[in-house]
Amino acid sequence: MKNIMIDTHCHIDEEAFAADREEVIARQKAEGVEAMIVPGVNTASIETVMDVCHRHPGYCYPALGLHPEDVKENWEEELAKVEAAIRAHREELVAIGEIGLDYYWDKTYKEEQKEVLRRQLLLARELDLPVILHNREATEDIVRLVHEAANEKLKIKNYELKPLRGVFHCFNGSKETAMQILEMGFYLGIGGVLTFKNCKLGEQLAAIGEENLINRLVLETDAPYMAPVPHRGERNESRFMRGVAEKLGEVLKIDPKKVIEATKYNSKRLFRLK
Repeated sequence: MKNIMIDTHCHIDEEAFAADREEVIARQKAEGVEAMIVPGVNTASIETVMDVCHRHPGYCYPALGLHPEDVKENWEEELAKVEAAIRAHREELVAIGEIGLDYYWDKTYKEEQKEVLRRQLLLARELDLPVILHNREATEDIVRLVHEAANEKLKIKNYELKPLRGVFHCFNGSKETAMQILEMGFYLGIGGVLTFKNCKLGEQLAAIGEENLINRLVLETDAPYMAPVPHRGERNESRFMRGVAEKLGEVLKIDPKKVIEATKYNSKRLFRLK
């Protein structure tokens, strides 16, 4: 089968794939997945992300970052280690992520999450890397912080910061939020949630329209999490994106092949994949 899809968010390095990781990757290749981006979430994942990407160069592409759920009392130490790793692996990385804000599980370190995000956004501008953004129940704050970081005039080592770019991972927001994100030049990461029975995302995307969306969408899985219908409850895999693409085609009233072609092109453009 021709390799046609790119998974822009796959945690193939995680323990859920430990027993059969190589078989899983081989299966994705055989079923139409051309590449996958593997985001880090903390200091422990630096090694696992880089290891799987070194084992599969040109197929698994690394990203590193400090996830908001991993922002705890030792956040400064953790962030320093992650930043050092990002600088050390700069030439291999395709993004900084997974980073962002998450107020769903715990708001104890809400202010620290904001500071960690701000620093990583500015680092992304310094190193000219896109960001992969996690947002859960923090839309107002994350949009504001991204907008502020994008317009920051700070100079680093006598040169101006590069423009900020990236993707809002696992987007499931309103039409209004989507339009704010698109106006900032960011992309929407669309995954299994689009297929969920009570999800309203399809209605929001339909209201925006294919013409305004098609150049700003990328496909993703968040594997092993968030498997789409009819695979809910299973371990997610990149090949399941085909069902998401079909649902997107239905929502936008276009051929799913156009969705796959457009999202593949968008992914390569955003992450500068070869």
